[in-house]
Amino acid sequence: MTAGAPLSHDTAVEWLLASDEPAIRFQARRDLLGESAADDEARILEGPAVRALLDGQRADGGFGVHAYGKWGGAHWRLVSLVELAIPAGEPRAMAAYETVLGWLLAPSHRRNVPVINGLARRCASQEGNALAVGCRLGLAADARVELLARSLIGWQWPDGGWNCDRRPEAHRSSFHESLTAMWGLHEFAKATGDDEAAGSARRTAELILSHRVFRSLRTGEPLAPSTMVLHYPPYWRYDLLHGLVVLSRMALATDPRADDAVAHLHARRGTDGRWRAGARWWSPPGSDRPGREVLDWREGARDDRMVTLHALRVLAARGELEPRRAGSRRGHGRSTSTR
Repeated sequence: MTAGAPLSHDTAVEWLLASDEPAIRFQARRDLLGESAADDEARILEGPAVRALLDGQRADGGFGVHAYGKWGGAHWRLVSLVELAIPAGEPRAMAAYETVLGWLLAPSHRRNVPVINGLARRCASQEGNALAVGCRLGLAADARVELLARSLIGWQWPDGGWNCDRRPEAHRSSFHESLTAMWGLHEFAKATGDDEAAGSARRTAELILSHRVFRSLRTGEPLAPSTMVLHYPPYWRYDLLHGLVVLSRMALATDPRADDAVAHLHARRGTDGRWRAGARWWSPPGSDRPGREVLDWREGARDDRMVTLHALRVLAARGELEPRRAGSRRGHGRSTSTR
């Protein structure tokens, strides 16, 4: 299927609607079919993935490990939870978020941002993910959340991104650090109308689009092999799909400089209409390897379903999905929301 040609999505959407996760069903119905889906929305907290991500919470709001502990800390759980459309203000998520703010806003953390050759060296993906989470939880007006946004804006490099590389000669931003910062600033601007945050996010988008989402400016080749692999969850790492997802959320998926990446996304669609996650950044629960997750994203093909949902959202934002056929189980129409 070539980029730009209308694509029937009935088979893939039916597969998403067969998920045991109400959050996946809700988002597919809302974003791909234009349905209110209030019944599935009301059951999001009952989903097995959502329950697993909230399981084991301690009295202090954390989960017995550092908030940034990979991948069981509150920081990572919350990113997955907001992508599963957990309700804003959910008390357990709010308590977990307090531990994230306590870590990111501690004086010891705030002091650890050296400026070398005029460039702030910061792992901005940390503040970026946390800023997006805070906005999704309904806390954009909280002064602490605004501080995350103002900090990212102040640390932004001239090329539009961020980098934590402390080598004096480092002068180009990291896509890994920049994508989630862009997402967080976009969410903050959307929630508050803040022009400064919106402008900062657009500068990052320009950086990504200037690379046609995944290509080196110097060689024209992919930035790295992992850039071409579809992952879920992505955590702090960049790949082609998640670059397109955040650009879609910013209404930039139709920029012609995204066409090449979208063509690659089409090429990765299976004959059954689905997309599949490739290499993983996580290990399953009970594994003796590092990076253990708190749930197995392969169970029920959760990672494939999230990758498919995201891919279809990108194509919907570009107008590349056919309207749902009459007589299908869930009704008609579609939405181009990519949240």
